[in-house]
Amino acid sequence: MRFAVVLISTMAAFATHAAQAESGDITAGKAAFTRCAACHSITPGVNLVGPPLAGVVGRKVGSIANFRYSPALSSAHEAWTPERLSAWLADPAKMYPGNRMPFNVQNEKDRRDLVAYLASLSSTK
Repeated sequence: MRFAVVLISTMAAFATHAAQAESGDITAGKAAFTRCAACHSITPGVNLVGPPLAGVVGRKVGSIANFRYSPALSSAHEAWTPERLSAWLADPAKMYPGNRMPFNVQNEKDRRDLVAYLASLSSTK
């Protein structure tokens, strides 16, 4: 059952990440990502304080191998969709209580831009 939920979430993510990218500015998102780059890499397999974010859209929450997630994230069963990423960036503590991300993005446009940028890194082009 968990696999089916993740599979459906992943399919939905790929169907919607292009639309999310269109609603945000990828270039502005890349510039905004410099704040995130202190803790997150965009290079697959390069863990920093946080997990790498290349390919995050469509990926199961808490699923990067060799990264030590909080129990809050490692026990999650859904996939990262643009909508879920936006909600996460707005208030990580509310979304997954007990996680270790100390940062949030209050500005909605900045969140849309960041999600558009992350979605562009997840593209299957």
